[in-house]
Amino acid sequence: MIKLNNVSKTYQTDTIETLALKDINLHIQKSEFVAVMGPSGCGKSTLLNLIGLLDRPDQGTLEINGTTPASWRDKDVAQLRNQSFGFIFQSFHLINDLRVIDNVELPLLYRSCSGKQRRQLAEQALASVGLSARKDHYPNQLSGGQQQRVAIARAMVGQPQVLLADEPTGNLDSQMGAEVIDILLKLNQAGTTVVMVTHDERQAKQAARIVRVFDGQLVA
Repeated sequence: MIKLNNVSKTYQTDTIETLALKDINLHIQKSEFVAVMGPSGCGKSTLLNLIGLLDRPDQGTLEINGTTPASWRDKDVAQLRNQSFGFIFQSFHLINDLRVIDNVELPLLYRSCSGKQRRQLAEQALASVGLSARKDHYPNQLSGGQQQRVAIARAMVGQPQVLLADEPTGNLDSQMGAEVIDILLKLNQAGTTVVMVTHDERQAKQAARIVRVFDGQLVA
């Protein structure tokens, strides 16, 4: 489903060049749950950004379902990203001035959905994470765990094939974190491919496979 072939990524400023990833070869199968581990600054988030088409490799190729979007127009890449991927971040990234239901609807604004369809899909997504009763609340009225569940609902509302989670439990206590991992496992069991960056070995071991990154390279 997702193939990275000899992928490298370098970030360059006027004074310094940083090699973030070097010669990455990684194949992720449909409906697989992959945990990505490694020390801070090793390239985990860069790897996730490349997979999710938020960035492009400097060398090598990235394939999504047999297609290589490297030569596509930015508009086409954005459309593929919106349709195929859902993103969960450590810091939730909810908009405090919008109600929960409106936050969840946001990814659907870039699709040809009616307002009624958006609302129905958002309500279904909130129900799947157990937050239907909170749909008219604002993010600052929720606990951290509840906010992350809203972020998961937002990531899933467009029914993406792949869910990319970057330290999704990093700002949560152990109980809240376990609840979030349970939701990810259930989504994976329902057929969603999950790629999760984490520092937590216990959580990583719940994935089907652990990929370790060190100094921008995959290690055994």
